[in-house]
Amino acid sequence: MSVQATLSSVIGPDTPEVIDGGGEYLSKNPANLDDVVAKVALGTPETLVAATEQAHRAQKEWAQVPAPVRGRVIAGLGRLVEANKESLARLVTREIGKPYAEALGEVQEIVDTCDFFLGEGRRLYGQTVPSEMPDKQLFTFRVPVGVAVVITAGNFPVAVPSWYLVPALLCGNAVVWKPAEYAAGAARAVAELAWKAGVPKGVLNLVYTDGEATFKGLESSLQAGTVNKVGFTGSSAVGTRVGELCGRHLQNPCLELGGKNPMIVTEDADLDLAVEGALFSGWGTAGQRCTSLGNLIVHRDIKDEFTSRLDAALRAATVGEPGGDVLYGPMLDQKFADNFESILDTLQPHHTPLGSDAVGRITDDKPRKGFHGDAGAGLYYHPVLVDGMRTDDHIFRNETFGPIVGVTTYETLDEAIELGNAPGYGLSAAIYTTDPAKAFRFRQGIGAGMVSVNNSTSGAEAHLPFGGNGKSGNGSRQSGIWVLDQFTRWQSLNWDFSGKLQKAQMDVDTVEPEMDYRLPPELGGN
Repeated sequence: MSVQATLSSVIGPDTPEVIDGGGEYLSKNPANLDDVVAKVALGTPETLVAATEQAHRAQKEWAQVPAPVRGRVIAGLGRLVEANKESLARLVTREIGKPYAEALGEVQEIVDTCDFFLGEGRRLYGQTVPSEMPDKQLFTFRVPVGVAVVITAGNFPVAVPSWYLVPALLCGNAVVWKPAEYAAGAARAVAELAWKAGVPKGVLNLVYTDGEATFKGLESSLQAGTVNKVGFTGSSAVGTRVGELCGRHLQNPCLELGGKNPMIVTEDADLDLAVEGALFSGWGTAGQRCTSLGNLIVHRDIKDEFTSRLDAALRAATVGEPGGDVLYGPMLDQKFADNFESILDTLQPHHTPLGSDAVGRITDDKPRKGFHGDAGAGLYYHPVLVDGMRTDDHIFRNETFGPIVGVTTYETLDEAIELGNAPGYGLSAAIYTTDPAKAFRFRQGIGAGMVSVNNSTSGAEAHLPFGGNGKSGNGSRQSGIWVLDQFTRWQSLNWDFSGKLQKAQMDVDTVEPEMDYRLPPELGGN
């Protein structure tokens, strides 16, 4: 019998008496909708405000903990996650329907992130800078921003939050974390591991609220000055609202938004490899990654052959219960199933759906050959490969966030790059080619923040910068050393020990050259 959790926000140590009041949310297993993973007591805008106030009080003391000691806390978190890897992965699979093998990889990414950043506790380097005047020294320091509100999606319910939480805490910030309601259980598990690793409650606060309550609470907190940084992972539409709100308070949020990620398949590509990459990046996690393949842009000379091979591979792929060996499981939550239904409604007569014997939800009336499990129990959908996609189609222009990919053709590489950039997103892009010149020209012309050659659009490593441009984000980056710029501010110090006031740009000694000197004949002069 499955264990059901009862969850509410955790704000400490001075927890308000009332931290809910926003209703109840049932986090259900999307592979078996009768299985309630958690009953979640949602908070109100005041819940988030109370959490930011608590974080504001707790942050100053946490910032005084030496950075190498904070690094040891991060190290402890990594070891605790590693010790609980299988349990946490099983919870991820149960709560959002991610195949267990992928869930294990997601948990491993937390470990990798901790392993990388534990050393940054000893490497939060500033610089010693020479002064233009004598008896004066210049320094730079990294200082924490203060309180960070982190709002995360649930398609990567534990890995992506770690990209925010780990560097933010390491750098001496306090965090208010608002996870997706449909991934509330996985979020609570990660928070518990962080608290057990030594992160004080109050330094890390967990808040369950719906979207509108979160926005209103964030607005109030920004006005009160208790929030210094916002990190948001989610849709481009909501990210735009968050960016506008932060901009009114002169803050630059970290926005990791949606993607319409192109894959170019050139005439010289290894087609078997390209099919494998398209299958994983297009339909893995049921297409519910921000880095999922969106548009296949295939050279016209090989389009029919490639499409035929991909159609066969997609039909042969196993879909079903995420505890088994499947390409993908259910949709994450009912709202994503509803959204995917609306995407399917945009298909037109000029489209030819491939990849399965039906389109839509997998049912007894519309079965999927080789389906694994009980289709009627969960939110399972047929994979769709759309042949005949045009540039004015909804599925070409917009993120679909489901198991659907469209294919179109190109003649020249410049045309392919233009098609790749056309939707206006700029998160991830891939090219399959055996010609290095094409690979470098593609990298130079594509607007994506992350580019792959002969690899899928999905699969970021924990020590590379992650993030996008255009509709995919505001240029901020997560992961690796680059994320430190999101959670620290540069502070400069000039220390004058001359005993007198020395004014920059005015009291500077200069050495003037003899400008009328010319080389003599014996040294080549005229």
